[in-house]
Amino acid sequence: MKILLTGGTGYIGSHTAVELINLGYEVELLDNLFNSKITVLDKIEEITGVKPVFHKVDLLDRAGLDKVMAEGHYDLVIHFAGMKAVGESVEKPLKYYENNIGGTINLLNSMKKYDVSKIIFSSSATVYGDQGVEEVKEDMQTGIGITNPYGRTKFMIEEILKDVSVANPEFQIVILRYFNPVGAHESGLLGEDPNDIPNNLMPIIMKVSTGELDKLKVYGDDYDTVDGTGMRDYIHVVDLARGHVAAMMKMEEGVSIYNLGTGEATSVLQMVAAFEKASGKKLPYEIVGRRAGDLGKIYANVEKAWRELDFKTELTIEDAMNDTINYLEHVE
Repeated sequence: MKILLTGGTGYIGSHTAVELINLGYEVELLDNLFNSKITVLDKIEEITGVKPVFHKVDLLDRAGLDKVMAEGHYDLVIHFAGMKAVGESVEKPLKYYENNIGGTINLLNSMKKYDVSKIIFSSSATVYGDQGVEEVKEDMQTGIGITNPYGRTKFMIEEILKDVSVANPEFQIVILRYFNPVGAHESGLLGEDPNDIPNNLMPIIMKVSTGELDKLKVYGDDYDTVDGTGMRDYIHVVDLARGHVAAMMKMEEGVSIYNLGTGEATSVLQMVAAFEKASGKKLPYEIVGRRAGDLGKIYANVEKAWRELDFKTELTIEDAMNDTINYLEHVE
């Protein structure tokens, strides 16, 4: 099987590439390098012994994308590419709609043109919005109370994929709703290293630990949670990558949707404590006011992935912290 990974040099894409290559699949990566580095290719080769073919193409470049698809003869596309900074999406909504939705439409048109009918889409738990519940299931209504354009692009793309499936019954589509990826590859060679301003908790913790940032801002300590800080479902990036492999094995006509998380929630201060324990040093932080739109607690119901994909996470928060620290020691 030959697989194209859009956004393949990014955090999740690169870890998924490693898993697929190690299983013997032929993998090619497509990325515009907006939020990733070309050196990732060398890291993948160091881990797997294989340097994947790379295409520096933006999904908004229709001609460039068509050329890749025409020559590639792919069996499957795993679609990671997309802009993902929540705050920036509020400031620049048109940029996010054009890039995330426009790029996906171009990709689907090119797939249809060159007879590629299998796609796994990298979606997000943000599509659930704020429904006043902590545990979210795949059969819940989505699109309610989404607080930012980034989340709305994920919801809209899911709806587009459903419409594509109706019009093209031969398409096999899997939508994977990620919770919060953390950690790094055990080799220390791959991890989260965004080019832009970090938005998620772990990259900020990493930059505080290295002195690039003075302290971590903890947004709110008055939620109805174990310690007052927000709680999220954090999944090790290697488990997340393996979830794509599990989904790939079970593809069928129509649209299938799965949560990829652990089924448990961890608070911001619990994450800080876990990092401090693993690193042996204190992490300076400051409690500030809540951010608009933030939820107190949300985590995945993972029964469907267990039942239908036979997928269960294996790695812990402690593993994620140890792997992150190992990665920080390897960063050039």
